[in-house]
Amino acid sequence: MRIAIFGTGGAGGYFGGKLAKGGEDVVFIARGEHGRAIRENGLHIDSVDGPFMVEPARVTDDPAQAGPADVVLVGVKAWQVSEAADAMRPLVGPETFVVPLQNGVEAPSQLAAVLGEEHVLGALAKVFSFIVAPGRIRHLGGPSQITFGELDNRRSDRAERLREVLTRAGIAAEIPPDIHAALWEKFLFIVPLGGVGAVTRVPLGVTRTLPETRGMLMQGMREIEAVARARNLPLPHDIVARTMAFVDTLPPDGTFSMQRDIAAGRPSELEAWNGAVVRLGRQAGVATPLHEFLYHSLLPLEISARGKVARK
Repeated sequence: MRIAIFGTGGAGGYFGGKLAKGGEDVVFIARGEHGRAIRENGLHIDSVDGPFMVEPARVTDDPAQAGPADVVLVGVKAWQVSEAADAMRPLVGPETFVVPLQNGVEAPSQLAAVLGEEHVLGALAKVFSFIVAPGRIRHLGGPSQITFGELDNRRSDRAERLREVLTRAGIAAEIPPDIHAALWEKFLFIVPLGGVGAVTRVPLGVTRTLPETRGMLMQGMREIEAVARARNLPLPHDIVARTMAFVDTLPPDGTFSMQRDIAAGRPSELEAWNGAVVRLGRQAGVATPLHEFLYHSLLPLEISARGKVARK
């Protein structure tokens, strides 16, 4: 299977590296110093499961040079999806399907609006990995899995083929009964952790241990659960308890991409995370006071990172 990785960040770089190591035909779309480092020195993955590298790695900053792929894994930030959808058109042939790995619930519809619904699967990734230097990805552990499915939840040959390819490369792959419910389950997990982590500026081991911040995490999850149920999504009845039990198994030094971006003064996924909870909650008539607090508290930093106001 010919696979294009559009956005070779923490998730795209890690999963693309595993696929290339497993013998798949992988081309990485990467720009700037990161792309140059991969081109010149290969892609290095520092993983708790054992370091490995892809050398030589096929990499380009021009999707037109890569040509059509069988599948495109989209690893850009959530706020970049619409722009990326237009840029990846040269990768999308008549049979190509696109698999978004963003944290959030809106990427599939954003991609479908540009590329056509027939080219898009719903998907989510579970992995703790991020860029530590140009050409180098660090994988901290925890689950390493891609969950995906057709937007109408039908079984399809192309989804089954992708599952076989991922499994062969040592990547856990799942096709759930309802991909939209799965997206919201991940949304319920990642968004409170990212928002609380960004406000408190401490790693997961601290936020889950202190009763005050643990309570914030649980409240944030309950608010998202309420919005999901108002949208008639079939979440498990014990979703918050189950999610907190999972949080307690994760590496204590873990942080989240939005938290790291905000701390570094970079544009983040705030609008697609806590901002989306507030917006979708209002549409459903569901109050989301904790997410409003997190969103409003972080918004000045987000606006500043985008160069719209100057820091004082």
